[in-house]
Amino acid sequence: MAEYSIPAYNERTFTGLVRHVYVRTNRAGRSLCCLLVNGRGVPREVELVRALRRAEPNLAGIVLGVNEKHNNVILGDSYRTLWGEDFLSDTLCGLTFRLSVPSFYQVNPAQTEVLYGKALEFAGLTGAETVLDLYCGIGTISLVMARKAGMVWGAEVVPQAVDDAIANARRNHIENARFLCADATAYLQGMAARGERADVVFLDPPRAGSTPEFLGAVDRMGPERIVYISCNPETQRRDLRLLAGWGWRARLLQPVDLFPHTEHVECVAVLAKIRGGGM
Repeated sequence: MAEYSIPAYNERTFTGLVRHVYVRTNRAGRSLCCLLVNGRGVPREVELVRALRRAEPNLAGIVLGVNEKHNNVILGDSYRTLWGEDFLSDTLCGLTFRLSVPSFYQVNPAQTEVLYGKALEFAGLTGAETVLDLYCGIGTISLVMARKAGMVWGAEVVPQAVDDAIANARRNHIENARFLCADATAYLQGMAARGERADVVFLDPPRAGSTPEFLGAVDRMGPERIVYISCNPETQRRDLRLLAGWGWRARLLQPVDLFPHTEHVECVAVLAKIRGGGM
């Protein structure tokens, strides 16, 4: 078979086809490969699939992601399965999770278990609490918390992640967790406007952190505790400073190293509000 090449995408000229090759792996050594392209397909797809399967015998599936926008965003707007499954399964904290390509999942599962264990400890759940998990992704934190809470509600803006979260609750036989596809800020603002409340609010936002609008809605809901997991201590510090202006104080802060030999670190904080003028 004659060799052929596929041009890489150029962010300056917006030309070329292949933007990223994204590979997700699980603890069992299986992999899910996604080709992110500037188009609706790639040349000679059948031959490409054969080559990828020869290169990696443990592939679970090969997915094509489409991103034709003039930007540097990695993930696409639509996906098509070229071969195999369009998801990967993994185990975390004694639970099994389905992971589709657009769904966020921590890259270091051993330390993620440490991180979530600290978050659960800081939450101080007794089994009666109503918990909100905002930016919930595929429901990892939600389902870990559901085993210790009365009811957990998760909100996530990525539709595929919400589908995964619902499927993950079912496959783990967890019945006290519900998930909906919604912007976290708009969802929480609506709850606050209706006078609804939760006992504990979890948030694990992207590196950009949360927003004043979101945090203001959390404050108006008046939970007993806020548990804030961050992959960017700088934006977490900014958000904690804003919450401090409304009377919230960080009771505990615990960094967890998910990225050894790098400057990056995750940090979990638990906050409670000063009530009645005392500590």
